[in-house]
Amino acid sequence: MARKFLYVFACLVVLTIAGAFAYRLYGVEIIRWWAVPSAQFGSQAPVAANAYADPKMWPAYPRRATDAARWTPPGYKPDPKAPAAVFYIHPTSFLGTKHWNAKLDDAETNARAELFLRGQATAFNGSGAIWSPRYRQATFGAFLTDAAAANQALDLAYGDISAAFDQFVKEAGDRPIILAGHSQGALHLTRLLRQKIAGTPLAKRIVAAYVVGWPVSRTTDLTALGLPECARADQAGCILSWQSFAEPADPKMILDTYDRTTGFDGRSRRGTPMVCTNPLTGTANAKAPAQANLGTLIPSAKLDTAQVQAGAVPARCDPRGFLLIGEPPAMGNYVLPGNNYHVYDYSLFWVNVRADVARRLAAFEAAR
Repeated sequence: MARKFLYVFACLVVLTIAGAFAYRLYGVEIIRWWAVPSAQFGSQAPVAANAYADPKMWPAYPRRATDAARWTPPGYKPDPKAPAAVFYIHPTSFLGTKHWNAKLDDAETNARAELFLRGQATAFNGSGAIWSPRYRQATFGAFLTDAAAANQALDLAYGDISAAFDQFVKEAGDRPIILAGHSQGALHLTRLLRQKIAGTPLAKRIVAAYVVGWPVSRTTDLTALGLPECARADQAGCILSWQSFAEPADPKMILDTYDRTTGFDGRSRRGTPMVCTNPLTGTANAKAPAQANLGTLIPSAKLDTAQVQAGAVPARCDPRGFLLIGEPPAMGNYVLPGNNYHVYDYSLFWVNVRADVARRLAAFEAAR
């Protein structure tokens, strides 16, 4: 089902498509024509068993002097003594069309990935040291086609993530574990949860799993993931997920595709509600005013700096599980069709996410 979620686009799509009017009328068709590789999938060997013992394979790595995941806006600082270990999987930053998967040394792709580290992973640097692997991610065009190559590309990407996670577990020692991902990264995180965590002793070390920007069906998916949905703000060992839309929201493209897919338990997802955690409250199916938003991370035009603004957007979960944020806020040029604020899922609630993970970590440690 992974390749069928058409809404998973990389952050620079809007600027790479010429002709704004044509994009509004035929956006998906134009993107599909432009973005899906015409080349055959080229099989590649798995990474070496010890590949992720090399610090160069980690854009964010605790043993490095500094990295993008330790950036903070004015008024905030990372905590080098924070007790948790964070495994963060960045979203699609590869926009290429000549290959189905990114090369590990692709400078442009890696630079975009660091933007995501600053805008997303930094929300966790007050609670733990961050490991974020470089991986041969599938190009975003892989999500726009039924070609077999798309699944092969995603499998290759997950193989890298799986190897990186094994190394992370070795290096994390006995620390509490926080899992986080976005978009393609969240997709790979659901597979990690199913294949390497659910039903294992490792599950007892999970503080929380932030499966953001990817749909999780309450009915057909949660049981297979091995952790419950977060129902309380101080609950540990649970899953959070949300997908942000301004209003009027038009998530039809997502719903039409979601309803045609099969869940992790083999049943149809049609009509099933998606997990919706309100990041302003840390609870499920909740509603909160803008005053509850402790701070949105608003990037500069050049994306080289950002400022925190409190009270910028409200949030409420709708009946199907989308997170609605009121009138469209001015976040930048990367809003997707249908008022989809997918690119900004973390930064809209950056301070609240930071507080959320600290609260859940405190609850985890108190219970332990």
